[in-house]
Amino acid sequence: MENKIKFELRGEYIAVDSLLKATGLAESGGRARMMVVEGLVKVDGQPESRKTAKIRAGQTVSLEGGPSILVLADPNA
Repeated sequence: MENKIKFELRGEYIAVDSLLKATGLAESGGRARMMVVEGLVKVDGQPESRKTAKIRAGQTVSLEGGPSILVLADPNA
C-alpha cells in the first residue's frame, strides 16, 4: 500500500522543492532540488524537472520509491 501525505497549502501554491522540504521528504532545500534534477519527482504522474514548479490544490506529488503528497486547499482561503 502506498503512503500518502496530506499537505494543506498556505496560499495559492507552493514550489515543488519547498513542498518536499516542508513535508520532511527532503532534509534541505538543496536536497529537494537535487531530487527534482535526478528525476525522482512526479506531479500528477508526470515527471517534473522544474525545481520551482508551482504546485496547487488538488495536485499529487510523488517520489520514486517513496510516498505521495496530496496537496489540499488552504483551509483559510
